[in-house]
Amino acid sequence: MNEALHAVGVTKNYGDAPALGPVDLDVASGERVVLVGHNGSGKTTLLRIAAGLLDATAGAIEVAGHQVGSLSARAFTSYLGDQPVFYDDLTVWEHLEYVARLHHTEGWEDHAAELLAMLGLTDRADDLPTTFSRGLRQKAAVALAFVRPFEVLLVDEPFVGLDQPGRRALLELFARAHGDGATLVVATHELSTVEAAERLVALRDGLVIFDGPPGDADADALVMR
Repeated sequence: MNEALHAVGVTKNYGDAPALGPVDLDVASGERVVLVGHNGSGKTTLLRIAAGLLDATAGAIEVAGHQVGSLSARAFTSYLGDQPVFYDDLTVWEHLEYVARLHHTEGWEDHAAELLAMLGLTDRADDLPTTFSRGLRQKAAVALAFVRPFEVLLVDEPFVGLDQPGRRALLELFARAHGDGATLVVATHELSTVEAAERLVALRDGLVIFDGPPGDADADALVMR
């Protein structure tokens, strides 16, 4: 198995309070995984560690064979978080250009324009996303996550604030990325996305309590305490 994500004994403590783990998790290249669990179950912590945004207390994660947080791992990984952050003085288009050029993306202009059209942001390309509503900020963050090349996409509660057209566009982008061979790990309470996944992983109190085909689990029960 070619592993897109390989986690061994990953834990995260805040002081004396354990937030995650230990977690062992292998995700195959090209796999589509949905991560579920109640608020505080450790989903966000796990994804942020895998994205190189948070240091683990113990254990290790590799992305496409590269140590998490390394330049190589970051080059392979795109992260779409639940709290979009933008530069104060860059427009949506300038953000897209910055991210695309940072990752040496060829032909990014046409792709960026298509993303804006899909997300209903074409008329807002020259506006500052810091002035947007929650929903528009999330759409801009989606565009930034997809404008660059990636092999692994880590996503944390992407549907928060999105209207129905935005949700449809995001699901289409997920399907396209998966069809192109990308690995997707999506943490969500939106259980309609579970059907499209090949694998369901559930966390409770920082530990994996289920890992298998979605049809073998009661997803509604797994997101509850």
